[in-house]
Amino acid sequence: MGTLKDRLTADMRTALKARDELTTSTLRMALAAVGNAEVAGKAKRELSDDEVLAVLTREAKKRREAATAFAEAGRGEQAAKETAEGEVLERYLPKQLSEEELAEVVAGALAAGGFAGKGQLGPAMKAAQAAVAGRAEGGRVAAEVRRQLAV
Repeated sequence: MGTLKDRLTADMRTALKARDELTTSTLRMALAAVGNAEVAGKAKRELSDDEVLAVLTREAKKRREAATAFAEAGRGEQAAKETAEGEVLERYLPKQLSEEELAEVVAGALAAGGFAGKGQLGPAMKAAQAAVAGRAEGGRVAAEVRRQLAV
């Protein structure tokens, strides 16, 4: 159907016609974030699907963090809204790895690179992040790499 940005735009139009306010506002916000990323830097440019995916991942993470903060502050209604927005964004993100799958992928990346010991944490993280390819949050990947390197 084209790029991920095109898909977001088409889905937003569909939600607008269906009067789905949550999806419309969430996708509008996501497209604004993509637009901001496109004009960041010296010149405006089209983002690749991977770059759009990175923007959506950041936005989904913001929603999760905000939902947690609102829930802890006793603002359940606002927390529910943030959670619902995060769920809309999750539709466009790759399926997240389970803890077991993450451990397997990280173990494979560390074995392939021959990484051992905490002195190689940086290169090991880079290899693990490349192997995971956006299917797990950086914090989860870092924790798993540290656990396997016994840092």
